[in-house]
Amino acid sequence: MKVSVIVIGDELLIGQVTDTNSGTLARDMAPFGWEVDNVQTVGDSAGAISRAISHAFGLTDIVLTTGGLGPTKDDITKRVLCDYFGGELIHDPDVTANIITLFDKRGLKLNELTAAQAMVPSSCRVIQNLAGTAPIMWFEKDGKVLVSMPGVPFETATMFPKAVLPALLERFGSDIHIEHSVTLVTGYTESALAMKIASWEESLPSCLHLAYLPKPGLVRLRIDGLHSDPAYIREAVADAARSLRAILGDAVFATADLTPAEVLINECRSRGVMIATAESCTGGNVAHELTLIPGASDVVAGGIVSYSNEVKTAVLGVSPDTLAAHGAVSHPVVREMAAGASRATGARLTVATSGIAGPGGGSEEKPVGTVCFCARYQSGDGHVGEETVTYRFNGNRARIIESATTRALILAATLLRRES
Repeated sequence: MKVSVIVIGDELLIGQVTDTNSGTLARDMAPFGWEVDNVQTVGDSAGAISRAISHAFGLTDIVLTTGGLGPTKDDITKRVLCDYFGGELIHDPDVTANIITLFDKRGLKLNELTAAQAMVPSSCRVIQNLAGTAPIMWFEKDGKVLVSMPGVPFETATMFPKAVLPALLERFGSDIHIEHSVTLVTGYTESALAMKIASWEESLPSCLHLAYLPKPGLVRLRIDGLHSDPAYIREAVADAARSLRAILGDAVFATADLTPAEVLINECRSRGVMIATAESCTGGNVAHELTLIPGASDVVAGGIVSYSNEVKTAVLGVSPDTLAAHGAVSHPVVREMAAGASRATGARLTVATSGIAGPGGGSEEKPVGTVCFCARYQSGDGHVGEETVTYRFNGNRARIIESATTRALILAATLLRRES
């Protein structure tokens, strides 16, 4: 089933807000074999919205819109939909009750503008928005459906899979089964990886498709399979994934759709190992990625942001002589940082970062983007295993920090697998 998406809002056109809703909708529909055929971005203009709807209905039988449903004067989507599908704005007491419930939970006082959210076109069927005040509206015309949803990403991400998608599946059905398999690969650029697996990819049956989804330090390979026979496509995808992973060998970092932080957390949890971080250039971002994961407290001991040399010395016990002899961005320093994090926290697995995120501070010997890492693991019998490496990353400051964070997580997980 093909679906059109319209994202509405002046803030999207001027770059003040980035559209994430269309990606969320596509990901939620993909497991059912539904695809986004097109995405239109329009401002808060009645003519633009109406034209976008007509264009979308010319391409697909289902149109999903997000945005323009707020209580202020610039949010005009509801009135445009009323004109397009007919009817008039009427008061819906169930929407009012939902708004009052939400405001009571948040300890807020209901004002006149928000109360007006309960006015909806008489031509729609309302789906209560349990995550916000703007109602979700379902319209049908000539066998085609438009569903209007809020622009707030949290509300759409909550309500679409919970209430909207089930209603669409019931209305239109799907006789195509989709199967996915994800393999996370390290140690290859996207182009080098494509060359490595070129013959394998060329031999894929027509019902399978391979997608390359690169991120700094990692390439996510996703095999998608579409077929009317669920058992057949499930086995076809599994066979393709097994043969792919056999070719890639040790470059396979994970065989599930996980973040590097999730992989590391799982590795630590399965072994009963605590981890701690000692970070300079990444500024706590490695620990941040780890602690984003629910339940991380059972394996994350803590993190130390030793941005200055004084903190490296006073908290982590890095020798001033080591700093003087080698500089902060060096293998000897990150080794001492990793050891210091273990002493400070009691964690058996530690990872340390020190580098030059830029835009200034680089030199000919250590240009911007140079980052030194050390992963350290102490086994139960006291044996210490270490992996110390240096990488040079490209991009601006944010990208260098992101790349270094990913590399630190991968390095720690790889060392733990090797040493434990």
